Amino acid sequence: MAKKSMIERQKKRQRLVERHAAKRAELKEIASDQERPMEERFKARLELAKLPRNSSPTRLHNRCRITGRPHAYYRKLKMSRIALRELGSTGHIPGLVKSSW
Repeated sequence: MAKKSMIERQKKRQRLVERHAAKRAELKEIASDQERPMEERFKARLELAKLPRNSSPTRLHNRCRITGRPHAYYRKLKMSRIALRELGSTGHIPGLVKSSW
């Protein structure tokens, strides 16, 4: 089980990303538009830099919905390999059989 503080920090980052997504997209569009004057694009870059760092989507990390574990994460199932094995062994996931040889 992951530390509660790390899980809460991740949730806080998620809220920041959602809150600043529109503003960030607008500023990025202005900054990358070659038709606009250089001063306007530079000003957009400065405004983008003033946004909180944790509002960037690259700061987000995938975490297991059950345990909060950040490593060995299956995107399709949204859980870690350990949680998947545990649920599979107890029969909570239909069609999943633990193999052994």
